[in-house]
Amino acid sequence: MIRIGLDMMGGDYAPAQAVLGCIQALPSLGEEVRLTLIGDSQQVKQLITEQQVNPEVFNFVHTTEVIEMGEHPTKAFQAKKNSSISVGFELLASGEIDAFISAGNTGAMMVGSIFSVKPIEGVSRPTITSILPKSNGQYGLLLDVGANADCKPEMLNQFAILGSLMSKYVYGIDNPKVGLMSIGEEKEKGNLLTLAAHQLLAQNQLINFIGNVEGRDLFNDKADVIVCDGFTGNVILKSVESVFYMMHKRKITDEYFDRFNYENYGGTPILGVNAPVIIGHGISNALAFKNMILISRDVVKTELVKQIRDAFKNLATSTTANNE
Repeated sequence: MIRIGLDMMGGDYAPAQAVLGCIQALPSLGEEVRLTLIGDSQQVKQLITEQQVNPEVFNFVHTTEVIEMGEHPTKAFQAKKNSSISVGFELLASGEIDAFISAGNTGAMMVGSIFSVKPIEGVSRPTITSILPKSNGQYGLLLDVGANADCKPEMLNQFAILGSLMSKYVYGIDNPKVGLMSIGEEKEKGNLLTLAAHQLLAQNQLINFIGNVEGRDLFNDKADVIVCDGFTGNVILKSVESVFYMMHKRKITDEYFDRFNYENYGGTPILGVNAPVIIGHGISNALAFKNMILISRDVVKTELVKQIRDAFKNLATSTTANNE
């Protein structure tokens, strides 16, 4: 059985929307997944009962504190030991749950990932991704999108491996094509970071590197995985979101652009840590929570963390052999 823990108190509309998301996910989960709801159990159980659902279909872990969105991540994580985020990571680190989800304080989720379940050996910095809806109906990945504003070339090289493995095992894309975001297709184009990263990516035998891509390639089928530093990725992500929200505000409907709605994807895994951790948008609604649960199930079922751990073990072995 897959055991997924949810921070019921994280997010702008928690716990009400988190509860609705859990209930909506139940028909898709069957008996193979059991949800553990972490937060104010009395409040959560009352909301479940109001939806005429038996609370006994869930497990509950009661907590009394909440890490708010505006709090300092490290200080709050250390000080609020009985917060839903801190307790969630305790359960994950001890093996009592197989994955942990939160739409709460992103910084605190990163802190918990790094200090509780810890990065996989060989991974310099964990990363977060964003889905890129492709014009051909498929999905691509962009990473990093904000966890690492300043990057070294070797970090982008690692992002390429992480993104390729997620693309392959979670989204079923065989031998995903990896592109490096730059200002021109030629390998000589770019800044110091992309020039150095290009050399590493071209030598990386664990990925299918196709060279530089540009901003106009985000939504075509040139690359399945696009890597960049977190500063660039976050600017791209927020720009794309603004276009979607502008169209939504103007009541412009389009089948393709509707796929940019974050609710359809729920959240994204923190790639490169020793257990599945899923971060959701702070304004997540019921549909977003439901989809966070479903992607968590898929990440656990495909053993994505094990695939990443094995890849970096092989990379270390290969590097050692080459140095000798």
